[in-house]
Amino acid sequence: MNQKLLKTSSRPAQKLAVVAAIIVSLLTTAATAQPAPNNSKAQREAMQKLAFLEGQWSGPVTIVRGPGEPLHLTQTENIHFKLGGLVLLVEGKSTAADGTVQFEALATIAYDSDTNGYRIRAYHDGNYLDTELSVLPDSFSWGYTSGPAKIRNAMRLTAKGEWQETTTVAIGSNPARTSVDMLLTRKP
Repeated sequence: MNQKLLKTSSRPAQKLAVVAAIIVSLLTTAATAQPAPNNSKAQREAMQKLAFLEGQWSGPVTIVRGPGEPLHLTQTENIHFKLGGLVLLVEGKSTAADGTVQFEALATIAYDSDTNGYRIRAYHDGNYLDTELSVLPDSFSWGYTSGPAKIRNAMRLTAKGEWQETTTVAIGSNPARTSVDMLLTRKP
């Protein structure tokens, strides 16, 4: 009977301890889970470094996919700011002389104020890539590794205001080879 009294009398104390623990946990969570400060103004300002890309571009592209003849296509790039300037949407397409689409990709570029850097996420043929983007005045570059291959992409504006972009691939310790070479002009 003595044990029964202890069990009965300790139940309210246990419930009170559980409730107190929940309250402390909620207060601690509320104190540490404050919403992140709104950095959209700083992000928009950082994204303006890429404003030189906005618009429609077109021109020749040469794509080398291994042995055989390279592909000579027409590349178009449609680039527009979205979400009030927070994201740059890049739509790229390569077409043959007969108008058939040979390559199509979509990318988003955004500034990450937590890392103070740019990110590019590109989609092509059911796959995507998410990597850092280096931004300099009138240029950008990015790269990634896939197995033994190291891919590097570099774009710059020429003195004439043309978009010149080259993609190189280095496999293992072999020297890098150009796989994509394009020169685009801005369309009115």
